[in-house]
Amino acid sequence: MDTRFPFVDWFRNSSPYINAHRGCTFVILIEGEAVAQGRGEQLIQDLALLHTLGVRLVVVLGIRPQVERALTEDGITPRRHDGRWVADEAIMARVERVAAEQRLWLESRLSLGLPNTPLHGVEMTVVSGNLVMAKPLGVRDGIDFDRSGEVRGVRHEAIRGLLDQRSLVLLPPLGYSSTGEVFDLDAAEVARHTATALSADKLILLGEASGLCDEGGQLRRQLAPVEAEPQLAAAETGSELARHLGAAIGAARHGVARTHLLSWQDHDALLGELFTRDGVGTMITQHRYEQLRRAGIDDIGGLLELLEPLERRGMLVPRSRERLEYEIDDYVVIERDGMVIGCAALHAFAEARMGELACVAVHGDYRGGARGDLLLGEVERLARSRGIEALFALTTHTAHWFFEHGFALAGIDDLPPLKREAYNQARQSKILIKSLI
Repeated sequence: MDTRFPFVDWFRNSSPYINAHRGCTFVILIEGEAVAQGRGEQLIQDLALLHTLGVRLVVVLGIRPQVERALTEDGITPRRHDGRWVADEAIMARVERVAAEQRLWLESRLSLGLPNTPLHGVEMTVVSGNLVMAKPLGVRDGIDFDRSGEVRGVRHEAIRGLLDQRSLVLLPPLGYSSTGEVFDLDAAEVARHTATALSADKLILLGEASGLCDEGGQLRRQLAPVEAEPQLAAAETGSELARHLGAAIGAARHGVARTHLLSWQDHDALLGELFTRDGVGTMITQHRYEQLRRAGIDDIGGLLELLEPLERRGMLVPRSRERLEYEIDDYVVIERDGMVIGCAALHAFAEARMGELACVAVHGDYRGGARGDLLLGEVERLARSRGIEALFALTTHTAHWFFEHGFALAGIDDLPPLKREAYNQARQSKILIKSLI
């Protein structure tokens, strides 16, 4: 009997990401609510796994709910303004105490190595210290924020040295001044400045929400900073959404390749985002990880893999590797995170001022969007730039898609002479033509 283990397929499919992430630097913000709600243990196991796989980790640990609980227990009500509390001496004493407690808790959990525990055999050194420099917020709108501060700088060379020694660097939301004072900082701001100073490969923000949704409530997988700004403008000042979005947009605009908004409430969020092609949250990046571009010789393998299922079903005429190599300059592709998920070709018949729209294909997992329209639009743009006045296509399965995009039925006599002679009577493909003038 053939016993299948689903995790084995997932593990095989994750291998490209394991290789890609090895040696990379990730700055991960874990908000205090995750620990307060009992999600800390699972996240620590995920951090240990990333460390084992060679990821260089800087963890920023939020402590807001723990401090609020300490203040409530002591009967202290903090003043708030513009999304921040005014950290006087009484509040700051609780902030420092809670930060120390949370650091010790995390260090102890990452030292757990008993047999039959997830961290058995994992050796991790956790290092914290005066790695973030701060300055006071000062007086704003007539309010003296006292010991509430903002990031002045990050000792990135010191952090890199610790990462080179395979240490996990832990940063509480505290900063130190040249006058020897300690300031209360916003954890998301610490994460943003750290990721930027290190030119980190990723900034990962773990909060309550799973990411950003559109007006219909659908999760948006990827946005450019400019696309995320309207939601930042609409967010309540000081809210987690505002803090995380501000950090993500700022980091993306200052050299951090990818920033991710994830939910700590989803047990699989961190690993699911990092080791699957589509992820589970929202990524904000200046660089689109799905792009339409001209094909190159390195795309041959991806094209063969994309086209093979459609050729097997008779939807496309089989194309050999040699033919694809010969015609590669005719192709445009949609690449998603290193994988070819769509393609189309424009074969020009200059003497007839016509072009053949051929080999339009989209990977089965990515249909239902506008990728076919995107490919057609690019082929039409290229055709017009070459003086082509009409496109024709031959199809056995998808005539209605062509009709919906302005093509009309035509006959064999409407084809360019060379294509007319090569027409395969056995396939009986429908001939469709679209004018570009």
